Amino acid sequence: MLDRNKLTGADIQIDFCGHRLQSPFILTSGPLCYGAEGMIRGHQAGCGAVVTKTIRLGAAINPVHHMSTINGDSLINCEKWADSDRLQWYEKEIPETVAAGAVVIGSVGHTLAEAKAIVADVEKAGAHIIELVSYTEDTLLPMLDYAKSHVSIPVICKLSGNWPDTVATARRCLEHGADGLCAIDSIGPTLKIDIRRAAPVMQSGDGFGWMTGSAMRPISMRINAQIARNHPGLRNLYASGGCMNAEHAIEFLMAGAMGVGVCTAPILKGISYVEELCYSLSAKLAELGYHSIEEVFRAAQPNFPKKELVCGLDFRFEPFKADGSKKCVSCRRCEKACCYKARTLDFPEMRVDRTLCRNCGLCADVCPTGALTAAFATQTAEDLQLERDSSRFYDYINEINAEE
Repeated sequence: MLDRNKLTGADIQIDFCGHRLQSPFILTSGPLCYGAEGMIRGHQAGCGAVVTKTIRLGAAINPVHHMSTINGDSLINCEKWADSDRLQWYEKEIPETVAAGAVVIGSVGHTLAEAKAIVADVEKAGAHIIELVSYTEDTLLPMLDYAKSHVSIPVICKLSGNWPDTVATARRCLEHGADGLCAIDSIGPTLKIDIRRAAPVMQSGDGFGWMTGSAMRPISMRINAQIARNHPGLRNLYASGGCMNAEHAIEFLMAGAMGVGVCTAPILKGISYVEELCYSLSAKLAELGYHSIEEVFRAAQPNFPKKELVCGLDFRFEPFKADGSKKCVSCRRCEKACCYKARTLDFPEMRVDRTLCRNCGLCADVCPTGALTAAFATQTAEDLQLERDSSRFYDYINEINAEE
């Protein structure tokens, strides 16, 4: 159970859709939210809010083996919506979770007819927020219009990264009165083959499933950053997709999300891992010089480049720590990662052949200890000429495209 006395760093509470959440971590709709017991465990572990499994007119019947790992930190699944009757959610699961002190987000899908039948009952059951889920924008917007006119609690829309233009859909949802957004849902369809059986692992109707976890994080990061950029006043945005540790959470917060969904991480590591996330987030924010989520919120938005940066990199190699112990562990990842064979390590010396180096920066990124770092160098005359040549090249390409 989360002990707030151990949050000795930054304040990690947030305001979301009119509710004060104990942390930015939102336990998203999934197996851990199968009912009140699971949602209460998520709340006690430190989740700021918990999202019910998606409630539909009928309970889901899932195929056998509907979840599997893709790698150490990603999953594939063909699991459906809530596998318990919707009346059970109204009469037991939602009220019990609310009574335990959790902020409950009721997930409702996937059609207008279902929204009409379900949203008012979810509100009556005590849910604090409604989250609408659909397969298409054409369905989601009518669901939103209906919900906004028939419930008094906030209504947010869960967006899919599989749609042609998720960022444009976000704009339309806000225009239709959405109180907030969640971006994004799982990515798919995807496929995993069991090479011993020469058959798909998922036992869905077509063998395909949906991907969650770390593998989808860069997609979710991009979409959340674009939504935040397009809507400077949007505060009720929570990111979903691949948050596995505190550093990932900070990335999402800096990009423009106020909350951060978690699902795959606590599935793989246990729900108590959320406690660790909360403690680590508080400490890491303080280490970075932030005192609250409010301070780190959108911190990266002003720093997005307006054009390509063309310059060199200044590399710094520190083989030893201040106390004289080794900082470089001679793993040689920097050497192995250099496609151009520009870097050589003869501890404690490291050399770079600048005639071969392309300034990609990967060598510094793969260093596990921070012994090798890279910073942007001041542009040289050669760099500026390269930038001018590059600009002329793109002008040429644009002229060709215009002619076509």
